Amino acid sequence: MKDFREDIEGYREIKQEMEVCRKYGIDYRVQKGRRAEVVNRLHPKVLKLKLADIIQETPSTKTLRLVAREGSLPPFQAGQYINLQVEINGIRTSRPYSISSSPHQMAYYDITVRKIENGFVSAYLFDRIKVGEEFESSGPAGNFYYNPLFHGQKLVLLAGGSGVTPFMSMIRENTDLGLEREIHLFYGSKTSDELIFHDELSAISARRSNFHYHPVLENPAAGYGGLRGMISTDLITTVLGDQVIDTYYICGPQAMYDTLLPQLQALSIPARKIRHEMFGTPADITAQPGWPRGISKDTTFTVNVLGKKSLPAQAGEPLLIALEKAGLVVPSLCRSGECSLCRVQLLSGKVFQPQGVLLRESDRQYGYIHSCKSYPLDDLEIRL
Repeated sequence: MKDFREDIEGYREIKQEMEVCRKYGIDYRVQKGRRAEVVNRLHPKVLKLKLADIIQETPSTKTLRLVAREGSLPPFQAGQYINLQVEINGIRTSRPYSISSSPHQMAYYDITVRKIENGFVSAYLFDRIKVGEEFESSGPAGNFYYNPLFHGQKLVLLAGGSGVTPFMSMIRENTDLGLEREIHLFYGSKTSDELIFHDELSAISARRSNFHYHPVLENPAAGYGGLRGMISTDLITTVLGDQVIDTYYICGPQAMYDTLLPQLQALSIPARKIRHEMFGTPADITAQPGWPRGISKDTTFTVNVLGKKSLPAQAGEPLLIALEKAGLVVPSLCRSGECSLCRVQLLSGKVFQPQGVLLRESDRQYGYIHSCKSYPLDDLEIRL
């Protein structure tokens, strides 16, 4: 009977490494009693980082190359992120950034930051920081990565804007290791100037037969002969024909999810074959389905934090940001309504939570909300 493990990508390499360990007598029993040390090395709660280099990618995008200030960087899966801690004008906050470098290059982490209009943290990272500055972050986190047991060998990656960053890590891994996964990247951008990693992606596509790069421009320059418009299943089908795809991945602005998820479902693609990253907060929460009439994003309410203080909070801003502006440190990681680390208990008042917030049933039952994706619609009383 054939050993099914032989079909799992990477199994033969691991098997060979085990045989080498047996041959040369590597005995991991000598690490007995060092469990906490090993776990902390692989899954640290806090990483101490230094900015080693700044790479200009596009007029509005830079890659920050981060190295360990002490020890080594823990391993990560291509597609994961770190939550970078910053302090700006006395406000301590954090933002999750996907690691765009290859997981098989462990000297540094690259995070690629696009400056957004009125962006509090992105503007600070883009305009003000310098090589040599020090930061803290979480260890690598997130579930948006390739799983060789379930995701197959034929992949379609659908990216919009800076949503290409986790895919860049996946593509670099595939290229660095000479893996056999066949990847089609559809990358939507308004103009060609804002295509992050365009030259590198084009070069990989030219030399690797199993990687296909499809930029899709919304406002192309005169003479552009490539794909144009918005990414859609009609466009994907036009390019791929009747090819059978094992897994679709989506990462980009909320509008991409609103458009592509229903279209993929309309093609009867099973949910298990569609993976999408939770990616930040909507640019204008008041434009989301279900937002109540009569409340503008500038409407200000009062939030009473039980046993601590009262503070103002705008309807168009996540509750987590209002708490941070008031000097209250709330644990957070994904800031996208997924990890639940920033949850607080809502004692009174109403909040709006957009689609996609993964609130556990037990949290819902006892009144807990994710403060990163909760927008006040009333005066609130909460417990941290």
